[in-house]
Amino acid sequence: MFVLNEFTRRGFLGTAAAVGGTTVVTTALGGAPAAQAAVPEAADGGACGARTALVKVDRVDRRYQDLVTRGFNGRFRGRPDVVYVVHTADQVVDAVNQAMAAGQRIAVRSGGHCFEGFVDDPAVRAVIDMSQMRQVFYDSGKRAFAVEPGATLGETYRALYLDWGVTIPAGVCPQVGVGGHVLGGGYGPLSRRDGVVADHLYAVEVVVVDASGRARKVVATSAADDPNRELWWAHTGGGGGNFGIVTRYWFRTPGATGTDPSQLLPKAPTSTLRHIVTWDWSALTEEAFTRIIDNHGAWHQSNSAAGTPYASMHSVFYLNSRAAGQILLDIQIDGGLDGAEALLNDFVAAVNEGTGVEPAVQRSTEPWLRATLANKFDTGGFDRTKSKGAYLRKPWTAAQAATLYRHLSADSQVWGEVSLYSYGGKVNSVPETATATAQRDSIIKVWMSATWMDPAHDDANLAWIREIYREIFATTGGVPVPDDRTEGTFINYPDVDLVDERWNTSGVPWYTLYYKGNYPRLQKVKARWDPRDVFRHALSVRPPG
Repeated sequence: MFVLNEFTRRGFLGTAAAVGGTTVVTTALGGAPAAQAAVPEAADGGACGARTALVKVDRVDRRYQDLVTRGFNGRFRGRPDVVYVVHTADQVVDAVNQAMAAGQRIAVRSGGHCFEGFVDDPAVRAVIDMSQMRQVFYDSGKRAFAVEPGATLGETYRALYLDWGVTIPAGVCPQVGVGGHVLGGGYGPLSRRDGVVADHLYAVEVVVVDASGRARKVVATSAADDPNRELWWAHTGGGGGNFGIVTRYWFRTPGATGTDPSQLLPKAPTSTLRHIVTWDWSALTEEAFTRIIDNHGAWHQSNSAAGTPYASMHSVFYLNSRAAGQILLDIQIDGGLDGAEALLNDFVAAVNEGTGVEPAVQRSTEPWLRATLANKFDTGGFDRTKSKGAYLRKPWTAAQAATLYRHLSADSQVWGEVSLYSYGGKVNSVPETATATAQRDSIIKVWMSATWMDPAHDDANLAWIREIYREIFATTGGVPVPDDRTEGTFINYPDVDLVDERWNTSGVPWYTLYYKGNYPRLQKVKARWDPRDVFRHALSVRPPG
């Protein structure tokens, strides 16, 4: 069976989840689970009602295996001495102080979707589990929406939409935790219209450790006169596990005024119009495949400016390996937009123009929240994975398209994919130093992955993804260096190979690939707020010097 790529995990399991309860029309191209309700408004830093005490789970506790095996990537399984299940910021302070007193290296887990083994590192002796901190409410004192890091995206979307009709432009998978997603500058289906989620971050509450080794809470905001502002800035794309432990986010769109909560974040669409377009590998010659790739890139080069009529359109092109049987273009747009159907039809026609191949197209319309919560995540047992990423400022070259075809069309038992996400739009209207999310001039975001079941297949799968990535970026040392064609890669697609000179021969350090010119500024934040380098992992911001 095919590796469960993002589409199969979130839609193909099936297309019924994507189009269930709607009228589905399949043609040839001629031309949620119940989520926790929002809690009542709470005082700053406080809670509504009594909270559960700090829970400390050691290796003999029956809950231990559940807590240490909930990470996304089955290649990594940690064995910490203790897992602290926390419910408040004060409990996080307590847990950190206990771990520090015991000399235990600390890692933090909220949703558990990290692609690398940062939390499951054998050196980590204490894990602070944030999954029980999941409140979502409006904080009138800050005129902003408070979201705790253990809340999932689905819970956050549900609360914001049902209570206030608003949303944040975050990711597509409802089971992903807010905690790490926001820290990396997360993006999703509304990012071309509204920017990345970090563009709407007003404030953070963070537990930091000072030079004496004691933990404390700090609130940092985007206000120009906030003495802690740089700590806020570092959390707008600086990545997780770097500066401290976020215990609360506050969201408000820059420039939003007044006290009406329904006017302080972007309005959610009323419905989602979706087209799922598939081309069978059996019908794709190299010429047809290359034409599709060229058309797709050219369209994005012409339709990725802020304010484009396609601003609310999000697409993911799953270039699956031949073993999958097909490549798939998953497109959605605000169903309430005038001419939405025609816009999607025109996009599909533009991508397919001149190929001589007629793809199958499934069309559906659903209410926005139902469609958003339907993208449920399921690895189907394919829980061993390796990921890599890139930002494209320009379409693929002819040589890169040929490399894609050669690797993806090969008769191989490796189940891999190269996913191309529509990008740009409002994202690119923000200066690259305004937030820690530095990539502000790209039209396509790339995620490459291989996913498998059996540990015996580790070597073959790792070799496949490493080779395709290195060959695609062969002219720049095997990695997408920031230049006129590419803009580095995404910190929420962490890849420890970028530190390895066997796979990164560019001479460009890993941190420039992730942060471009923002890295020295992040180092200054690190020096001030984590002077003992308590929060660290293989790709963490290094102390200066």
